[in-house]
Amino acid sequence: MPKLRVGVIYGGRSGEHEVSLLSAQSVMEALDGAKYTIIPIKIDQDGSWQGPSIQADPKENPDLDVVFPVLHGTFGEDGTIQGLLELANLPYVGAGVAASAAAMDKAFMRTLFTQAGLPLLPWDSFLHYEWKENAQVIKERLESALGYPMFVKPANLGSSVGITKVKSPADLGPAVELALEYDRKLVVEQGLIGAREVECSVLGHHKPQVSLAGEIVPAHEFYDYKAKYHNEKSRLIIPAPLNDEQSQKIKDYAIRAFQAVDCSGMGRVDFFVDQQGEIFVNEINTIPGFTQISMYPKLWEHSGLPYPALLDRLIAIALEKHRERQALRTSIS
Repeated sequence: MPKLRVGVIYGGRSGEHEVSLLSAQSVMEALDGAKYTIIPIKIDQDGSWQGPSIQADPKENPDLDVVFPVLHGTFGEDGTIQGLLELANLPYVGAGVAASAAAMDKAFMRTLFTQAGLPLLPWDSFLHYEWKENAQVIKERLESALGYPMFVKPANLGSSVGITKVKSPADLGPAVELALEYDRKLVVEQGLIGAREVECSVLGHHKPQVSLAGEIVPAHEFYDYKAKYHNEKSRLIIPAPLNDEQSQKIKDYAIRAFQAVDCSGMGRVDFFVDQQGEIFVNEINTIPGFTQISMYPKLWEHSGLPYPALLDRLIAIALEKHRERQALRTSIS
């Protein structure tokens, strides 16, 4: 059989550009050269494309059988590239347009999680103009509803970019201003003292499967950007030291979170476990990190699915999902 031509899209106009480069390198090195012809497609930070560009006209994309987006953050994980790939009628790995957009926006995501009955920490959200017009009112609202510590986050970003753990009123304003450099919408979440950070990987389409859970022991106070990608002192414990009831709850919540946003392909679901053992869903990432030290592939490796086989499964799911879309009617005549 001829080899599948896999376009790996990476880089992008995002604060997570450098992470994407690392993930894509790992993916391209692990794809089986006997099965796939790898076609690198790099998007620079200014938005220019290096290699073949995706065209909305399907006739202009003859050299690609399937696309593997490894674009973290905005313009990659938020439904934008997925929309282009839909227009181009190309199979692609990962969640669709709506799921990507909903999971990327931490406020929309939490609304869907609430609807699905998942346990969340108290949270709030506001827009850039609201802060500029009523900063003091918002400060008082956050302090009353959440207290300290709290986490201030850009709503539409990942890899802990722009996130600050706020411990006192004096730190709140600077934390908001930092996050607003990355997004016009912010999410602020109640912080837990002494909470453990646990993650679980989900893989599939109609009947998703879930991996073992793993625990992160960050080198810094929380698992921020530097702790994730530049500090080898951060430790990943797989499987996470949880009792049977906690492990089962996390697996159940991970599947429900995956389905709540109508995800497909892959998703890494992040949790907090407090000092009393209570579990809270934090978020789902639809294009999780794929570096050699990233939790998503490591969890599957420890669950019996090696990295190359994981990539095979993701590509197979992408082709299955595309066949389903092709079978749908696009005309009423």
